[in-house]
Amino acid sequence: MNQEDYATQNARGAAPDPGDGAEATRRDAGEAESSRASRGWWDRNADEYQSEHGAFLGDDRFVWGPEGLDEAEAALLGPAASLRGKDVLEIGAGAAQCSRWLAAQGARPVALDLSHRQLQHALRIGDDVPLVEADAGRLPFRDASFDLACSAYGAVPFVADPVNVMREVRRVLRPGGRWVFSVTHPLRWAFPDEPGPEGLSVSASYFDRTPYVEQDEEGRAVYVEHHRTVGDRVRDVVAGGFRLLDLVEPEWPAWNSQEWGGWSPLRGNLIPGTAIFVCERD
Repeated sequence: MNQEDYATQNARGAAPDPGDGAEATRRDAGEAESSRASRGWWDRNADEYQSEHGAFLGDDRFVWGPEGLDEAEAALLGPAASLRGKDVLEIGAGAAQCSRWLAAQGARPVALDLSHRQLQHALRIGDDVPLVEADAGRLPFRDASFDLACSAYGAVPFVADPVNVMREVRRVLRPGGRWVFSVTHPLRWAFPDEPGPEGLSVSASYFDRTPYVEQDEEGRAVYVEHHRTVGDRVRDVVAGGFRLLDLVEPEWPAWNSQEWGGWSPLRGNLIPGTAIFVCERD
């Protein structure tokens, strides 16, 4: 998982107090402002993020979300044996944990992230996976370069124009290529971002698409997260040139006792926390 890594602890779906003197608000935020805020936020917070969650993520494990659903079990990209020799793009790769797992299956992954500091953590763990620092909305690859693309909480929740990202992913995929991405489940937008009982009562409209923004004293966004309903996400996938093959909503497993921001066993046993979209290029 990654900036992927799931929604951050300061995400709309993760912490009631923005901290660092930032003001939490709801307002419009365009593509350039959202990208700039995401890059800065992850560069500043990558060290803390990897320190706090690195053990759960592992160095070479492919986890789709805080529930702990593992690609080794889920096979959403296809059976592990089928990955051998495949060119795979991981978007929002963070420290490239998922890409390392893919490489161990014989795939040829490329790990892309907006944050320079996150990619430095990838190098700290190992230099066995190609790393690219770039924006998901402007992928620096030729058409039809990859067989598969994936993103575990990366990029998609943080961009103002998700259809553009879908179209860019489609462009770099070969015909029939699979695109699998996970995001905070849209239903969570209506609930307070708390792991305890206070996080089980609806406090906002599920249909309010106004972005969650943390901004500094000058009103500059330092963190932005965009909300889309389930229907919005499906329409984004279709508008981007994909067919939706499956929508996976992982249940909270009995073995997982951790709290991760607003994710917890209490909430996870009652409401979905993650949505995984399994798509295929038309």
